[in-house]
Amino acid sequence: MATAPETELNRALELIRRGDYRRAQLVLQRLTFEFAPGQPEVAAARYYLAESYFQLGDRVQAAHEYRKVADEFPASEYAPLALLRAGDANLRLWRRAELDPTYGEAALSIYQELAGRYPDSDAAARARPHVRRLQNQFAEKTYKNGMFYLRRKAYDSAIIYFKEVIANYPDAALAPAALLRLVDSYRAIGYTDELQETCAHLRRFYPQTPGLVKSCPADTTATSS
Repeated sequence: MATAPETELNRALELIRRGDYRRAQLVLQRLTFEFAPGQPEVAAARYYLAESYFQLGDRVQAAHEYRKVADEFPASEYAPLALLRAGDANLRLWRRAELDPTYGEAALSIYQELAGRYPDSDAAARARPHVRRLQNQFAEKTYKNGMFYLRRKAYDSAIIYFKEVIANYPDAALAPAALLRLVDSYRAIGYTDELQETCAHLRRFYPQTPGLVKSCPADTTATSS
């Protein structure tokens, strides 16, 4: 007599608990075709199938399978976990951050999607440290690009990068520094209105920033030393 899919799912979960991901994967791959499309067990089978790929080192396939869980079963308990793990899979794939940020950007985007769709979930809470770290990493990379151009007095290019830090990573540790460097750039090319607006933004949102008083004196048009 054929074994019921529900029994096979429990067997696969036991294999996963024992760390036997290869055998669990074979069972779960079969189960994704045996459950009826509307059965709640399908979400569990697909989630743990994705987890088996992740644990066996196939992070690309894992990310794809996690994504399917989140998109096809958005109301299930597995959806927020799937987004978390999809972000984790992309983060593990980000090996050459200095050359290709694609996987890191994908991870950050997925974690932010998780926060937007399931803000009160445990999965969203677990993703927050990753979000902060990724934002700081990308902000630092962008800030360094801005400093490269600022040192070469290519102020228009520097401004683009500093603005990108502020627009895309406003909570990053380097956001106040990027605003100060915007002040320096605007002062160097005589953009008085932009300088005053940036100083006002700094005073309002980052009043404790080191160097603020020097860069933004009462007369913001004055030349800083």
